[in-house]
Amino acid sequence: MGTELDPVAAARAWAAQDPDEVTRAQLEALLARTDAGDPDARAELASRFAGRLTFGTAGLRGELGAGPLRMNRVLVAQAAAGLAAYLLARDPHPSVVIGYDGRRNSAVFARDTAELMAGAGVRAVLLPRMLPTPVLAFAVRHLDTSAGVMVTASHNPAGDNGYKVYLGGLDHGSQIVPPADAAIQAAIVDAAAGSIADLPRSDAYETADDEVVDAYIRRTAARIGDPQPLTVVYTAMHGVGWETASRVFAEAGFAQVVSVEAQQDPDPDFPTVDFPNPEEPGAMDLAFATAAAHDADLVIANDPDADRVAVGVPDGAGGWMRLSGNEVGWLLGWRAARRVAERNIDHGTLACSLVSSPALGVVARKEGLDFAETLTGFKWISRVGDLLYGYEEALGYLVDPDKVRDKDGISAAVEVLGLFSDLRAAGTDFAEHRAAFADRYGAFASGQISVRVADLARIPELMARLRHDPPRAIGGIRVERIDDFAGGFGQFPPSDILRYQLEGGSRVIVRPSGTEPKLKCYLDTRCDEGSPEERQATADAALTALDEGMRALLT
Repeated sequence: MGTELDPVAAARAWAAQDPDEVTRAQLEALLARTDAGDPDARAELASRFAGRLTFGTAGLRGELGAGPLRMNRVLVAQAAAGLAAYLLARDPHPSVVIGYDGRRNSAVFARDTAELMAGAGVRAVLLPRMLPTPVLAFAVRHLDTSAGVMVTASHNPAGDNGYKVYLGGLDHGSQIVPPADAAIQAAIVDAAAGSIADLPRSDAYETADDEVVDAYIRRTAARIGDPQPLTVVYTAMHGVGWETASRVFAEAGFAQVVSVEAQQDPDPDFPTVDFPNPEEPGAMDLAFATAAAHDADLVIANDPDADRVAVGVPDGAGGWMRLSGNEVGWLLGWRAARRVAERNIDHGTLACSLVSSPALGVVARKEGLDFAETLTGFKWISRVGDLLYGYEEALGYLVDPDKVRDKDGISAAVEVLGLFSDLRAAGTDFAEHRAAFADRYGAFASGQISVRVADLARIPELMARLRHDPPRAIGGIRVERIDDFAGGFGQFPPSDILRYQLEGGSRVIVRPSGTEPKLKCYLDTRCDEGSPEERQATADAALTALDEGMRALLT
């Protein structure tokens, strides 16, 4: 069913094919109110049928509810049928592995996908239970399937869900990129021309056994060589990470990890956090309280589908703080560079997204490795040639490209545990390690400003204002150059991104979020002069100035 001008007619057609009692009842109630002359009900129908969620390089993601601009069983069935048609057109014997997390309707959407894939003639393998996204990404390569589907909205609010697609074969298990996204979207639109009730279904799909999970756990745990005793607190943030992560930690030699019990089990309501995202203020408060009670060495937090990881450390004043995604990123990059040097490997690439700190590029150049900067998203980072390690500042880290071609919050957690274990074995601590990094590569500081909007039209207005009236200085720091990616820039295709290069090596990047109604600003500073402590103080002071300056610009 394509987009229709009359929302009432579109809603009636949608309700007639909807197999979900809840979303069908939503539409029937709105239709009854519309028939009675309620203008608010008609406006609500219009908001749900004014278009459809577009299948892009992040797949589908949106609020649960009835209609083509929401996530529901009709939309997922159309997506599954379109993806099946795409796979059948490129592979005579296609296959797909399907995973799901603990959000509302995730298991239902996954089973619908398995039945529709099997009905279309695609070999479908459903993972045995709710599992982290990295296990699904691993399974695409491990089972050598043509594609993978993960039903998850990652760290989005509780009312959302999503549908993420990976491709096997020559894509090596990476997420889709153009032109595959447009081709899949076109196939979905074709599938939506009819009723999902007419789509063939079959229960002849396979259910994977635990071998795939066991293989992921073995491979991930093997990254630790000589574990030292550490007191670690872990939170799954009400997601699906604990079962898999706890087994990995135990096999790696960290059997005494303390779980934040209130956030340990999957709960689609995410009752203890406003947003189930470790980046959000307050999201790690329970973990920090648990860490204080256990006199812990560090805190590890996964997001709900465990593809991201946050790290908390003592702040030196009796409290706890979360390390920035960039600091974890450049420290793990340094660790990756040291590992290949120890193995006498003289080639390889460190990669990060455009909006991540420039520190990783400094590490790569200093250590004689290649460096690549990509557009945001692991769909791009994972495709970098000769990749050793990649990260993006939004708590995503790819530490084992031969295993998973996506960010992996459990493997990255193991790398963090390995780092702290190595520091303990060497008789040093994290503060000294930080200072050693600043001494070798310079000190860096990074921050972020997110402007959340209720009206999406506000975002292009803000971007237009920044383009038409560009600042000459930000926070008192002179702007030396403005890079506008709107028409393409260097190797990057046209993108709605502005980058300000400032005096002294500081940098500001502004772009709309790809998954949330936000305008995001990325702030980065650096200093190479003085002692490590002086360098860090200078970088931190410049970051404060940039933060104040950008907030003034955006208000």
